[in-house]
Amino acid sequence: MSNDSTRCGNAAYATTQISADDPLRTRIAEAVRSVRNTTPLAQSFTNFVTINLVANAQLASGGTAAMSFLPDDIVDTAQIAGATYINVGTLLPFYKDALPDIAERLAHLGKPWVLDPVAAGIGTTRTAILQSFRDYPPTIVRGNASEIIALADMWGLNDNVGDAYPSSRPAGVESVDDVDSATGAALRLARHLGRHTGKAAVAVSGEVDLVTDGEHVYRLPGGSAMMTKITGAGCSLGGVTATYLAVADPLTASIAASSLFNRAGEIAEGSSHGPGSFQVEFLDALWNVTDEQIAASPILVTR
Repeated sequence: MSNDSTRCGNAAYATTQISADDPLRTRIAEAVRSVRNTTPLAQSFTNFVTINLVANAQLASGGTAAMSFLPDDIVDTAQIAGATYINVGTLLPFYKDALPDIAERLAHLGKPWVLDPVAAGIGTTRTAILQSFRDYPPTIVRGNASEIIALADMWGLNDNVGDAYPSSRPAGVESVDDVDSATGAALRLARHLGRHTGKAAVAVSGEVDLVTDGEHVYRLPGGSAMMTKITGAGCSLGGVTATYLAVADPLTASIAASSLFNRAGEIAEGSSHGPGSFQVEFLDALWNVTDEQIAASPILVTR
Protein backbone atom coordinates (compact mmCIF):
# COMPACT_ATOMS: atom_id res chain seq x y z
CA MET A 1 0.00 0.00 0.00
CA SER A 2 1.56 3.28 -1.10
CA ASN A 3 1.08 6.75 0.37
CA ASP A 4 1.04 10.13 -1.35
CA SER A 5 0.57 13.65 -0.06
CA THR A 6 -0.81 16.30 -2.40
CA ARG A 7 -1.82 19.95 -2.04
CA CYS A 8 -5.36 21.10 -2.94
CA GLY A 9 -5.51 24.90 -3.21
CA ASN A 10 -4.51 26.00 0.29
CA ALA A 11 -5.28 22.63 1.90
CA ALA A 12 -3.08 19.55 1.96
CA TYR A 13 -4.60 16.11 1.71
CA ALA A 14 -3.08 12.66 2.02
CA THR A 15 -4.06 9.79 -0.23
CA THR A 16 -3.65 6.05 0.11
CA GLN A 17 -3.74 3.45 -2.62
CA ILE A 18 -6.64 1.11 -1.95
CA SER A 19 -5.51 -2.47 -1.41
CA ALA A 20 -5.59 -5.20 -4.03
CA ASP A 21 -8.37 -6.97 -2.14
CA ASP A 22 -10.50 -3.90 -1.48
CA PRO A 23 -14.20 -4.68 -2.16
CA LEU A 24 -14.36 -1.73 -4.56
CA ARG A 25 -11.98 -3.53 -6.93
CA THR A 26 -14.24 -6.59 -6.82
CA ARG A 27 -17.27 -4.46 -7.68
CA ILE A 28 -15.40 -2.85 -10.58
CA ALA A 29 -14.42 -6.22 -12.05
CA GLU A 30 -17.99 -7.49 -11.62
CA ALA A 31 -19.38 -4.42 -13.38
CA VAL A 32 -17.00 -4.85 -16.34
CA ARG A 33 -17.88 -8.55 -16.66
CA SER A 34 -21.60 -7.85 -16.29
CA VAL A 35 -21.56 -5.29 -19.10
CA ARG A 36 -19.70 -7.64 -21.42
CA ASN A 37 -21.90 -10.61 -20.56
CA THR A 38 -25.30 -8.88 -20.65
CA THR A 39 -24.75 -5.99 -23.16
CA PRO A 40 -27.05 -3.57 -21.27
CA LEU A 41 -28.82 -0.77 -23.12
CA ALA A 42 -27.86 2.79 -22.13
CA GLN A 43 -29.58 5.39 -24.30
CA SER A 44 -28.25 8.86 -25.05
CA PHE A 45 -29.58 12.33 -25.76
CA THR A 46 -26.18 13.70 -26.65
CA ASN A 47 -24.11 16.22 -28.55
CA PHE A 48 -24.69 15.54 -32.26
CA VAL A 49 -21.09 16.51 -33.06
CA THR A 50 -19.78 13.52 -31.06
CA ILE A 51 -22.73 11.14 -31.16
CA ASN A 52 -20.91 8.57 -33.32
CA LEU A 53 -17.99 8.21 -30.91
CA VAL A 54 -20.36 7.96 -27.94
CA ALA A 55 -22.24 5.07 -29.53
CA ASN A 56 -19.07 3.33 -30.69
CA ALA A 57 -17.48 3.64 -27.24
CA GLN A 58 -20.56 2.14 -25.60
CA LEU A 59 -20.47 -0.75 -28.06
CA ALA A 60 -16.72 -1.24 -27.65
CA SER A 61 -17.06 -1.36 -23.87
CA GLY A 62 -19.60 -4.16 -24.27
CA GLY A 63 -22.89 -2.30 -24.01
CA THR A 64 -25.73 -1.44 -26.37
CA ALA A 65 -26.41 2.08 -27.64
CA ALA A 66 -29.58 3.95 -28.62
CA MET A 67 -29.53 7.62 -29.60
CA SER A 68 -32.53 9.96 -29.78
CA PHE A 69 -33.54 13.62 -29.52
CA LEU A 70 -37.30 13.05 -29.02
CA PRO A 71 -38.53 13.45 -25.42
CA ASP A 72 -41.27 10.81 -25.73
CA ASP A 73 -38.82 8.40 -27.33
CA ILE A 74 -36.28 8.94 -24.54
CA VAL A 75 -38.87 8.46 -21.79
CA ASP A 76 -40.37 5.35 -23.40
CA THR A 77 -36.94 3.83 -24.01
CA ALA A 78 -35.93 4.62 -20.41
CA GLN A 79 -38.40 2.00 -19.27
CA ILE A 80 -36.40 -0.74 -20.99
CA ALA A 81 -32.92 0.83 -20.76
CA GLY A 82 -30.60 0.39 -17.81
CA ALA A 83 -29.66 4.07 -17.77
CA THR A 84 -29.86 7.30 -19.79
CA TYR A 85 -27.11 9.76 -20.74
CA ILE A 86 -27.86 13.46 -21.32
CA ASN A 87 -25.23 15.81 -22.77
CA VAL A 88 -25.97 19.53 -23.17
CA GLY A 89 -23.31 20.29 -25.78
CA THR A 90 -24.19 21.90 -29.14
CA LEU A 91 -27.69 23.00 -28.16
CA LEU A 92 -30.69 23.34 -30.47
CA PRO A 93 -33.59 25.66 -29.60
CA PHE A 94 -36.04 22.90 -28.66
CA TYR A 95 -33.66 21.51 -26.02
CA LYS A 96 -34.72 24.26 -23.59
CA ASP A 97 -38.14 22.64 -23.18
CA ALA A 98 -37.27 19.04 -24.05
CA LEU A 99 -34.46 18.40 -21.56
CA PRO A 100 -36.21 19.71 -18.40
CA ASP A 101 -39.25 17.64 -19.37
CA ILE A 102 -37.12 14.51 -19.82
CA ALA A 103 -35.38 15.02 -16.46
CA GLU A 104 -38.68 15.45 -14.60
CA ARG A 105 -40.19 12.37 -16.21
CA LEU A 106 -37.12 10.25 -15.51
CA ALA A 107 -37.35 11.34 -11.87
CA HIS A 108 -41.00 10.31 -11.63
CA LEU A 109 -40.13 6.93 -13.18
CA GLY A 110 -37.17 6.50 -10.82
CA LYS A 111 -34.79 5.89 -13.72
CA PRO A 112 -31.03 6.54 -13.33
CA TRP A 113 -29.25 8.93 -15.65
CA VAL A 114 -25.90 10.60 -16.24
CA LEU A 115 -25.48 14.33 -16.94
CA ASP A 116 -22.57 15.89 -18.81
CA PRO A 117 -22.95 19.66 -18.16
CA VAL A 118 -20.89 20.72 -21.18
CA ALA A 119 -19.88 24.40 -21.08
CA ALA A 120 -21.80 25.02 -17.86
CA GLY A 121 -21.88 28.74 -17.12
CA ILE A 122 -22.04 29.86 -20.75
CA GLY A 123 -25.25 31.27 -22.26
CA THR A 124 -28.74 31.87 -20.88
CA THR A 125 -30.34 28.85 -22.59
CA ARG A 126 -27.75 26.37 -21.33
CA THR A 127 -27.94 27.90 -17.88
CA ALA A 128 -31.74 27.63 -17.82
CA ILE A 129 -31.56 23.96 -18.81
CA LEU A 130 -28.95 23.11 -16.19
CA GLN A 131 -30.77 25.07 -13.48
CA SER A 132 -33.94 23.10 -14.24
CA PHE A 133 -32.12 19.88 -13.31
CA ARG A 134 -31.59 21.02 -9.72
CA ASP A 135 -34.93 19.67 -8.48
CA TYR A 136 -34.86 16.59 -10.75
CA PRO A 137 -31.14 15.80 -10.69
CA PRO A 138 -29.20 12.98 -12.32
CA THR A 139 -27.69 9.99 -10.57
CA ILE A 140 -24.20 10.88 -11.82
CA VAL A 141 -22.67 14.13 -13.02
CA ARG A 142 -19.52 13.84 -15.13
CA GLY A 143 -17.60 16.86 -16.38
CA ASN A 144 -14.37 18.81 -16.25
CA ALA A 145 -13.42 20.86 -13.20
CA SER A 146 -14.79 24.19 -14.47
CA GLU A 147 -18.12 22.59 -15.43
CA ILE A 148 -18.49 20.96 -12.01
CA ILE A 149 -17.74 24.24 -10.22
CA ALA A 150 -20.15 26.15 -12.48
CA LEU A 151 -22.97 23.64 -12.01
CA ALA A 152 -22.61 23.67 -8.22
CA ASP A 153 -22.59 27.47 -8.37
CA MET A 154 -25.78 27.75 -10.42
CA TRP A 155 -27.48 25.28 -8.07
CA GLY A 156 -26.51 27.48 -5.12
CA LEU A 157 -24.21 24.88 -3.57
CA ASN A 158 -20.90 26.77 -3.55
CA ASP A 159 -20.96 28.13 -0.01
CA ASN A 160 -17.26 28.12 0.77
CA VAL A 161 -17.49 29.46 4.33
CA GLY A 162 -15.40 27.16 6.53
CA ASP A 163 -14.98 24.72 3.64
CA ALA A 164 -11.82 22.61 3.54
CA TYR A 165 -12.15 22.54 -0.27
CA PRO A 166 -12.92 26.09 -1.51
CA SER A 167 -14.09 26.31 -5.11
CA SER A 168 -12.58 28.38 -7.89
CA ARG A 169 -14.62 30.20 -10.51
CA PRO A 170 -17.11 28.94 -13.09
CA ALA A 171 -15.81 28.76 -16.66
CA GLY A 172 -16.78 27.13 -19.89
CA VAL A 173 -16.02 24.54 -22.52
CA GLU A 174 -12.36 23.81 -21.77
CA SER A 175 -11.51 23.65 -18.10
CA VAL A 176 -9.50 26.56 -16.71
CA ASP A 177 -9.57 25.02 -13.23
CA ASP A 178 -7.63 22.00 -12.05
CA VAL A 179 -9.38 18.94 -10.69
CA ASP A 180 -8.36 19.57 -7.07
CA SER A 181 -10.00 23.01 -7.11
CA ALA A 182 -13.32 21.31 -7.94
CA THR A 183 -13.18 18.90 -4.97
CA GLY A 184 -15.50 20.94 -2.77
CA ALA A 185 -18.02 21.52 -5.56
CA ALA A 186 -17.96 17.82 -6.46
CA LEU A 187 -18.62 16.80 -2.85
CA ARG A 188 -21.51 19.23 -2.52
CA LEU A 189 -23.00 18.16 -5.84
CA ALA A 190 -22.77 14.48 -4.92
CA ARG A 191 -24.52 15.10 -1.60
CA HIS A 192 -27.26 17.06 -3.35
CA LEU A 193 -27.76 14.27 -5.90
CA GLY A 194 -27.81 11.68 -3.14
CA ARG A 195 -30.57 13.48 -1.24
CA HIS A 196 -32.79 13.08 -4.32
CA THR A 197 -31.69 9.76 -5.77
CA GLY A 198 -30.29 7.77 -2.83
CA LYS A 199 -26.90 6.73 -4.15
CA ALA A 200 -25.05 9.16 -6.43
CA ALA A 201 -21.61 10.17 -7.69
CA VAL A 202 -19.76 13.02 -9.33
CA ALA A 203 -16.81 12.38 -11.65
CA VAL A 204 -14.34 15.14 -12.55
CA SER A 205 -12.10 14.47 -15.54
CA GLY A 206 -8.59 15.88 -15.74
CA GLU A 207 -4.93 15.02 -15.50
CA VAL A 208 -5.85 12.92 -12.47
CA ASP A 209 -9.56 12.08 -12.43
CA LEU A 210 -11.60 12.52 -9.26
CA VAL A 211 -14.73 10.58 -8.28
CA THR A 212 -16.80 11.12 -5.13
CA ASP A 213 -20.04 9.83 -3.67
CA GLY A 214 -20.24 12.83 -1.33
CA GLU A 215 -18.38 11.01 1.43
CA HIS A 216 -15.30 9.38 -0.05
CA VAL A 217 -12.99 11.05 -2.58
CA TYR A 218 -11.08 8.86 -5.03
CA ARG A 219 -8.36 9.95 -7.45
CA LEU A 220 -7.58 7.97 -10.58
CA PRO A 221 -4.18 8.69 -12.19
CA GLY A 222 -3.33 7.65 -15.72
CA GLY A 223 -4.79 8.08 -19.18
CA SER A 224 -3.39 9.88 -22.18
CA ALA A 225 -3.02 13.52 -23.19
CA MET A 226 -4.00 12.39 -26.71
CA MET A 227 -7.59 12.19 -25.49
CA THR A 228 -7.63 16.01 -25.62
CA LYS A 229 -6.79 15.84 -29.34
CA ILE A 230 -9.93 14.02 -30.47
CA THR A 231 -13.51 15.29 -30.40
CA GLY A 232 -15.78 13.48 -28.00
CA ALA A 233 -13.50 11.79 -25.48
CA GLY A 234 -15.42 13.30 -22.57
CA CYS A 235 -18.79 12.77 -24.22
CA SER A 236 -18.02 9.11 -24.85
CA LEU A 237 -16.88 8.71 -21.25
CA GLY A 238 -20.28 9.98 -20.16
CA GLY A 239 -21.98 7.44 -22.40
CA VAL A 240 -19.86 4.57 -21.07
CA THR A 241 -20.50 5.73 -17.51
CA ALA A 242 -24.21 5.28 -18.27
CA THR A 243 -23.44 1.82 -19.64
CA TYR A 244 -21.84 0.85 -16.32
CA LEU A 245 -24.62 2.57 -14.36
CA ALA A 246 -27.00 0.10 -16.00
CA VAL A 247 -25.36 -2.72 -13.98
CA ALA A 248 -23.65 -1.09 -10.98
CA ASP A 249 -24.05 1.52 -8.24
CA PRO A 250 -23.09 5.11 -9.19
CA LEU A 251 -19.68 5.17 -7.46
CA THR A 252 -18.59 1.85 -8.95
CA ALA A 253 -19.92 2.82 -12.39
CA SER A 254 -18.05 6.13 -12.37
CA ILE A 255 -14.73 4.66 -11.23
CA ALA A 256 -15.01 1.68 -13.59
CA ALA A 257 -15.70 3.90 -16.61
CA SER A 258 -12.89 6.35 -15.82
CA SER A 259 -10.45 3.49 -15.15
CA LEU A 260 -11.41 1.80 -18.41
CA PHE A 261 -10.78 5.03 -20.32
CA ASN A 262 -7.45 5.61 -18.57
CA ARG A 263 -6.17 2.13 -19.37
CA ALA A 264 -7.49 2.24 -22.95
CA GLY A 265 -5.98 5.69 -23.49
CA GLU A 266 -2.56 4.50 -22.34
CA ILE A 267 -2.71 1.47 -24.62
CA ALA A 268 -3.90 3.53 -27.59
CA GLU A 269 -1.20 6.15 -27.14
CA GLY A 270 1.48 3.47 -27.27
CA SER A 271 0.33 2.14 -30.63
CA SER A 272 -0.96 5.26 -32.44
CA HIS A 273 0.77 7.87 -34.57
CA GLY A 274 -1.56 10.85 -34.17
CA PRO A 275 -5.18 11.78 -33.39
CA GLY A 276 -6.69 9.76 -36.26
CA SER A 277 -5.01 6.48 -35.45
CA PHE A 278 -5.41 7.18 -31.71
CA GLN A 279 -9.20 7.16 -32.00
CA VAL A 280 -9.15 3.85 -33.85
CA GLU A 281 -6.68 2.31 -31.40
CA PHE A 282 -8.69 3.70 -28.49
CA LEU A 283 -11.88 1.95 -29.57
CA ASP A 284 -9.95 -1.29 -30.02
CA ALA A 285 -8.42 -0.88 -26.56
CA LEU A 286 -11.86 -0.34 -25.01
CA TRP A 287 -12.80 -3.69 -26.49
CA ASN A 288 -9.64 -5.56 -25.50
CA VAL A 289 -8.68 -4.28 -22.04
CA THR A 290 -9.57 -6.90 -19.44
CA ASP A 291 -11.67 -6.68 -16.31
CA GLU A 292 -8.54 -7.58 -14.32
CA GLN A 293 -6.60 -4.67 -15.84
CA ILE A 294 -9.42 -2.25 -15.10
CA ALA A 295 -9.95 -3.47 -11.53
CA ALA A 296 -6.19 -3.33 -10.84
CA SER A 297 -5.99 0.35 -11.85
CA PRO A 298 -4.36 2.80 -9.44
CA ILE A 299 -7.11 4.13 -7.16
CA LEU A 300 -6.17 6.61 -4.46
CA VAL A 301 -8.55 7.47 -1.63
CA THR A 302 -8.29 10.64 0.45
CA ARG A 303 -7.69 9.93 4.13
